[in-house]
Amino acid sequence: MFPVARAALSLTARGIRQTAVRQAHRKHEPDFHDKHGNLVLIGGAVVFTAVWGYVLTQLGIEWGLSPVGRVTPKEWRQ
Repeated sequence: MFPVARAALSLTARGIRQTAVRQAHRKHEPDFHDKHGNLVLIGGAVVFTAVWGYVLTQLGIEWGLSPVGRVTPKEWRQ
């Protein structure tokens, strides 16, 4: 089992080295996510909060969370 594990580690190390070399030789230019990622994330959070704020406060949904005071017992039949 030891040679198999050693071969697996060798393949893993080789892949890590190739990735490191590949990243070292390419120019890192900021892409869309680097430039605008935080702004998009904050915008989404604002829209999410606004929509749910409207739904919870202005839409007039009867949520009915507690049956206290609304459930009445039926008359006993004999």
